[in-house]
Amino acid sequence: MTDHGDEEHDSEYATERTTAPQSDYTGRDVAVGFVVALVGMAVVFGVPLALTL
Repeated sequence: MTDHGDEEHDSEYATERTTAPQSDYTGRDVAVGFVVALVGMAVVFGVPLALTL
């Protein structure tokens, strides 16, 4: 049997991983997010509205 004690396992990706508030984003990223939000709102509000007419 192997001993699974308090061994530390560092991932090779540990230093490459970032979270959104810490990473930079461009104007293009903002624009894509805005378009995605508009499409989502169109689906959420537009489809039910179109189905009731």
